Amino acid sequence: MDMDMASMAAVIGVSIPVLRFLLCFVATIPVSLLWRLVPGTLPRHLYAALSGAALSYLSFGASSNLHFLIPMAMGYTSMLLFRPYAGVMTFFTGFAYLIGCHVYYMSGDAWKEGGIDATGALMVLTLKVISCAINYSDGLLKEEGLREAQKKNRLIRCPSLVEYIGYCLCCGSHFAGPVYEIKDYLEWTERKGMWAPSQDRPRPSPIGATLRALLQAAICMGLYLQLVPHFPLSRFNEPIYYEWGFWQRLFFQYMSGFTARWKYYFIWSISEASLVISGLGFSGWSDSSPPRPLWDRAKNVDVLGVEFATSAVQLPLVWNIQVSTWLRHYVYERLIQKGKKPGFFQLLATQTISAVWHGLYPGYIIFFVQSALMIAGSRVIYRWQQAISPKNFLPRKILTLANFAYTLLVLNYSCIGFMVLSLKETLAAYQSVYFVGTITPIVFILLGYIIKPARPAKSKTQKTQ
Repeated sequence: MDMDMASMAAVIGVSIPVLRFLLCFVATIPVSLLWRLVPGTLPRHLYAALSGAALSYLSFGASSNLHFLIPMAMGYTSMLLFRPYAGVMTFFTGFAYLIGCHVYYMSGDAWKEGGIDATGALMVLTLKVISCAINYSDGLLKEEGLREAQKKNRLIRCPSLVEYIGYCLCCGSHFAGPVYEIKDYLEWTERKGMWAPSQDRPRPSPIGATLRALLQAAICMGLYLQLVPHFPLSRFNEPIYYEWGFWQRLFFQYMSGFTARWKYYFIWSISEASLVISGLGFSGWSDSSPPRPLWDRAKNVDVLGVEFATSAVQLPLVWNIQVSTWLRHYVYERLIQKGKKPGFFQLLATQTISAVWHGLYPGYIIFFVQSALMIAGSRVIYRWQQAISPKNFLPRKILTLANFAYTLLVLNYSCIGFMVLSLKETLAAYQSVYFVGTITPIVFILLGYIIKPARPAKSKTQKTQ
């Protein structure tokens, strides 16, 4: 068996631990399909919990479930004993434990060298545990002062232990996400809400959406395997890279970031297929005639949306979508004081939390600080664009193209830190292109204070809305 694993790993160019993870990860699809055949609410909760624990054991070993048990126990205990403060307590204890695991395992180095551990799955689990505790704390608040997301997701009663464990480990969805709310998980398991049987509409078929996700996964993996030998990260440490001219180095930075993204597209496409085929990915019906089922809850990336984003502001809406939604609801919006507008502080704090969630490597911190600058600079260009009358077609299009080029430049420059991780390598790569991706957003942010466009005039229709 080990010889077979070794030969398979050699064929696709990964280590045996990574191959084992990939096999278990792909196995989440048939495991999720079988969930649909389990009769009864309690058996479904048990199946979700046991299948997730089994896949974790096969992928990472026995220690993985022990790691998962600690934040799950801390979160559930806080909900039972300290409900008003459960959200805050779980947020800090959950992140503290995750950071401890990041430091102990130094997973980023292991991933770069072909290793793997349970820290990636623990990252997803941590978000689930925190959101569950926060929503249970929100259940004590009056509905009038809550945001729409809080009203939708708050919990009036504490989930039972089997419900909680089933939500946390459901069919291996904690491997790579996407993150989803416990209220949705409970309604899906109990076949309530949008999952309730209806005589008006048939049960939505997941087959088409699952096949689309699998086809996307195959294309993404094929492209990644074709590109990665030509644009390896090791090139940043080779003398030949520094012998190139500025434009060649900048092009290589773009292509290395472009190449790395297809690996993530593949992972998220598989997890999308798993969630869709289980039925949990269902998010309602379209307004078209005839209506078609939507599977947005399972979607974690819009590939074309990322590669052709005309503004950096769009990126959180199309990249790691469900984690971006989690950060918006549980960090960004909760830092905004009542009666005040959000500013750069909320953006920077959210990006910092995202960086810490990924790990304590300097490259992560630099990347997410860069992201905050990138988004702030893009907003300046967008405000200039909106201030121009739609009748002036050419200037508006020029600014749209400028924002697209800006996003392309700064994104692929910034993501070098996310990939190489170390401070020395990140700064060397940035310096090799004269810090162009750092200076450019700062220049636009400063220009935003100098060139303040007039607010676009609102039409009468807008004023009455």
